[in-house]
Amino acid sequence: MDWGYAFMKHNCKYKIIYLMSVICILALCLPGCVSGGAQNQVSAYPIDTDVRTTVHRTIALNENISGLSSLELSKVSEYGKYGYGKWTYGQGIPNELRTDIMPAGDAAASVSRKTRLLNFFAITDVHITDKESPSQLIYLQQLNSKDAEVTSIYSPVMLCTTQVLDAAVQTINALHRQNPFDFGISLGDVSNSTQYNETRWYIDLLDGKVINPSSGAHAGAEAIDYQKPFKAAGLDKTIPWYQTLGNHDHFWIGSIPVNDFLRQSYTSDTILAAGDVLADPRNLNKPDYYMGVIDGSTPYGEIRGAGPVANFNSPPKVVADPDRRSLLRTEWINEFFNTTSSPVGHGFNLVDPGQPEGFACYSFVPKSTIPLKVIVLDDTQREDDGSADIHGHGFLDQARWEWLKKELANGQAAGQLMIVAAHIPIGVQPDNTELEWWNSPQNAVTLPDLLKELENNPNLIMWISGHRHLNTIKAFVSTDPARPECGFWQVETSSLRDFPQQFRTFEIYLNSDYTVSIVATDVDPSVKEGTPAARSRAYAVAAQEIVKNNLSPVFAGADPTIPDPTIPDPTIRPMPTLSYNAELLKQLSPAMKAKLQALFP
Repeated sequence: MDWGYAFMKHNCKYKIIYLMSVICILALCLPGCVSGGAQNQVSAYPIDTDVRTTVHRTIALNENISGLSSLELSKVSEYGKYGYGKWTYGQGIPNELRTDIMPAGDAAASVSRKTRLLNFFAITDVHITDKESPSQLIYLQQLNSKDAEVTSIYSPVMLCTTQVLDAAVQTINALHRQNPFDFGISLGDVSNSTQYNETRWYIDLLDGKVINPSSGAHAGAEAIDYQKPFKAAGLDKTIPWYQTLGNHDHFWIGSIPVNDFLRQSYTSDTILAAGDVLADPRNLNKPDYYMGVIDGSTPYGEIRGAGPVANFNSPPKVVADPDRRSLLRTEWINEFFNTTSSPVGHGFNLVDPGQPEGFACYSFVPKSTIPLKVIVLDDTQREDDGSADIHGHGFLDQARWEWLKKELANGQAAGQLMIVAAHIPIGVQPDNTELEWWNSPQNAVTLPDLLKELENNPNLIMWISGHRHLNTIKAFVSTDPARPECGFWQVETSSLRDFPQQFRTFEIYLNSDYTVSIVATDVDPSVKEGTPAARSRAYAVAAQEIVKNNLSPVFAGADPTIPDPTIPDPTIRPMPTLSYNAELLKQLSPAMKAKLQALFP
């Protein structure tokens, strides 16, 4: 700045301009300097300007590559040697016209869209991850062949979770300029392990702030791309967004209630030692293995401090960080009131104050001119439910069950179409497995009784969810052939973390015959070559090519309307590209049809 000082000395009238320039430069640098250790100006990451949905193109990968086993997923530096992670764009997936829940013989082909009622997007299972936290389960992914399939506890995509979300937000903004969204909704698991810093990165990123995606010693923050502070684009301020609670948002790694031992491990300077909690959560108290962290000073995010405890002369250490602290359910909810985007609270401002502390259910009407409400349902387990299993089941306590029944009844009486937005889907996994409805006396409602209640409210058009990291669509056909309007759709959306790293758009139309069409479309975040988000996509592709997870289930699951759960469910389509788009038709009740005819003659 010597030239600037000389110029200012001989040109006094420019002193103010010069000083203001210095202040502006410092303002850009300081956010990274203060909390990330970076000394350079904080930059933003652009996306590819060619923004399209999967209707136009999909990501093609090669699952026939060999060279690394699932137990060697962490050998990231060798991916290029074997050709892992290379991808191209392939053919798009048209929206399949689905009439599964319509009356028999319905002539859907002759129906035309009359009025668009709503346009919104859903993101889910972002799993913003503090990869340097000492309280993780990284080592279990490479412990045995069964755990090797669980890429949710380790995958190289952990390096860039914030940058992937930023690319998704920019893609949403680009689509919004083409076709405006009425709102957006996040279906839970915004954080990987209910940490304060993970949750703040998520909210601050949607608000468009500077993000410092590292913790502890902030190793590599000045030189390693995935560690550098960056300026998030932020969601377009004209789009209100709403939040749903997921199991990872209030359980340790989404699996176990945070007890005193775990709470201490988050902010400790020692890497967690535990047993194989995936085999049995009670192994948490067995100090068999150090679970490891990712070394942010290495280009490929090498794992350190992982392995059998007996192999270490002393406990492996990290730099402790109080911002890694675990959030209680109530604390997590309160963070959404510290935001610059709308609405303040992101839906939790609408929770009935008469409900128990930590209640995370609410409803809202996106457009005052459209008789449709969204019922945001917390269907995750309680911390005190007594389960010794992984806490990934669907669950409602009595307060939430009574609230849901009341919301459905009120929506029916008011003549409102209804969407249930919950984290956990229903009727798609084998009975009582870790991702299915919990078959327990502690659960206030069984799955058959829940489905019966949903069917008794024919204005329900759809249940949307995340949790399984899949793009599955399932039809719940009415059990009464004389009342086809009692059927509804369930649409799952994949994770923004694991392949295919997508979000969904939903366009709801009133048709010419006063049926409803739901157009559900997957979207790949647009990524620009050379950015951390593009690197994450390559890693997500590579992880799928190595682990070869079966993400195309077609079984009946726990659906009680299908007598034999081993019979393939014909309403769940195979997903060879792991994406699926559809136009879902829904019959309306006579009363609802008459109301919409009056509103839209």
